[in-house]
Amino acid sequence: MRLSSTRFCLLLSAAAALSALAPGAAPAANLSKTYSYFTVGGATLGEIEAELARRGPKVGSAGRRHPGATSLSFNSKLDFAETPRSCRISRADVSVSARLTLPRWRRPGGAEQDTRLIWDTLAADIKRHEESHVSIAKRHARELENALRALGNFRDCAQASAKVQALSDRILAKHDAEQASFDRVEGKNFESRILRLLERRLERMDAASQP
Repeated sequence: MRLSSTRFCLLLSAAAALSALAPGAAPAANLSKTYSYFTVGGATLGEIEAELARRGPKVGSAGRRHPGATSLSFNSKLDFAETPRSCRISRADVSVSARLTLPRWRRPGGAEQDTRLIWDTLAADIKRHEESHVSIAKRHARELENALRALGNFRDCAQASAKVQALSDRILAKHDAEQASFDRVEGKNFESRILRLLERRLERMDAASQP
């Protein structure tokens, strides 16, 4: 039974991102994760910005493009044990299917070193962000699986099925709310986070260049 299908993204426009840069979770029982990539070109930040805006994955009904995206599907496999007087769940397995869409830069030979540094930092942060969406989904899949397995006996399987649906709706609504909250926080902290990551990367480069 497919419980929910949701799509999340790095909630930040490419223009805002690049203009700003110019100066433990428990695993789900089963996780299927695949990656797809879209290629962007450009030798300058402005050109890369335009490529991300043109080629990035579309997210939401408005069709807005983003630097990265994650599609998530929750699926449950349930078995019921029924007697003339009762029904219980004898097996409950919840799995998550995740498809991450990430950018790849076709780096031209004329790209400045500063542009390369910023891109490497930005691309790593986009990937971390999308992987975090998967971690949130894994945690909620485990929560749902444990909650389903903990359900007791019901008078019949119709009642059991209704309880399964209500429980699934509640946990998946909590999941969606946490994903949305994560995007909001990440969006607010984006500029300071990227600048901090750039500083750390520069510090590591300086340390590596010291004799």
